[in-house]
Amino acid sequence: MKRVGKPVFFIVAFLILFVTYTSIFGIHGRNGDIPITYIKGVNDIRWGIDIRGGVEATFGPKEGVDATNEQIDAAKTMIENRMVTSNITDYEIYADNTNDRIIVRFPWRVDESEFDPETAIEELSATANLTFREGMEYETSEVDVNGDVVYRTPAGVTAENVLLEGSDVASAQAVTYQDPTTGQLSYQISLEFTEEGAAKFAEATERLLNKTISIWMDDVMISYPTVESVITDGHASITGNFTAQSASSLASRINAGAMPIELETKYYGTIDPTLGESALMAMALAGVLALVIVSLGMILIYRLPGFIACIALLGQVGLSLAAVSGYFGFVSSFTLTLPGIAGIILSIGMGVDANVITSERIKEEVRSGKTLDGAIDKGCKNSFWAIFDGNITNIIVSLVLMGVFGPTNIFSMLFGPSTTGVIYSFGYTLLVGTIANFIMGMTASRLMTKSLSGFKFARNKWLYGGKGK
Repeated sequence: MKRVGKPVFFIVAFLILFVTYTSIFGIHGRNGDIPITYIKGVNDIRWGIDIRGGVEATFGPKEGVDATNEQIDAAKTMIENRMVTSNITDYEIYADNTNDRIIVRFPWRVDESEFDPETAIEELSATANLTFREGMEYETSEVDVNGDVVYRTPAGVTAENVLLEGSDVASAQAVTYQDPTTGQLSYQISLEFTEEGAAKFAEATERLLNKTISIWMDDVMISYPTVESVITDGHASITGNFTAQSASSLASRINAGAMPIELETKYYGTIDPTLGESALMAMALAGVLALVIVSLGMILIYRLPGFIACIALLGQVGLSLAAVSGYFGFVSSFTLTLPGIAGIILSIGMGVDANVITSERIKEEVRSGKTLDGAIDKGCKNSFWAIFDGNITNIIVSLVLMGVFGPTNIFSMLFGPSTTGVIYSFGYTLLVGTIANFIMGMTASRLMTKSLSGFKFARNKWLYGGKGK
């Protein structure tokens, strides 16, 4: 067996415990009176309607406006795009073309404390209009939760001179670029204008050379670049303090454009959870107790490999929660529903199975008379394909569920939006849990076992299920 350095066990174990702890509790701080989230934890997860309840709203055009079926369907698609962009995957949305109505149900935000449905639905029915304006005059400013200044409501020349609107943009895309001042990789939005928009932008950049053109989303100024040259190729970019998620979100909102018709709320109300937060706490407690019992059983039956398996299972739990909460910058946060929790539990069961198979193979090889190093090496090799086949099957099933029952697909019309969200949530958590099992159950646990076996106290075959030294 190729030896693994002794420090590897401590490095891997520390990383696992760190990820697990921070994925559960997160890392938070304060900038004066403003709370700042550095790493998201369980409390930052947006829970589904079945767990925390949510909002039900009915939208329609203003009184006296007879909307066409195409306008209603386009508005429905717009609202759906906004929910998908915000990673709200647990939702229901229906278009009633006969009565010119759009019915929407979605869960509360993570930070919701007032549970005011009227405030919650504003983000769905807002105009979301992109404008390019002369100068950067504004009426008010405030500091957001990240400590950044937000400028609101154009004033003076900026309010009067609109250079381009969202309808002049053909497409928007989030891209990366290297910041020339810091050398760091940053995010920006690349814009391509329509033919008419390109002509307008060329005229604006020529007239305002070495001056400021501010970019606004609704009444919020999101960027205010200085025109350094005349731009005639119909392309521009929006730079700012963007993350991968915020850049992608803004690009999606620009692509979605403004509402085809002005909507007003005809009815709104709250939805009671079918499960409830008290039941969620009971499930969490039951999960912790089950994990403790399984861990004790693993240690009693498989001894040292069982102890290492417990650490790997903690890592799998941590990675599964991290993939849901938005812990990693490149993975968006996710709306967690009851079926989503079931997907995590099922994947953890697969993780237990993977560690049991490997531990059992090692024990068999030790009892057959092989050397300790040979038994560990042979046991890991003999168990690999059995675990690999089971995990690959899970991944294929998860991808099929997510692909067929995702937020937007042709089967939504057959099975309904509610079913779509439920099955997609299950497929997503099963997928990330299975990937976490590959990382922890098939990689980290084996590294820790081979590393720990290099210590003198861990050379006793009894620790691996044998009968002697």
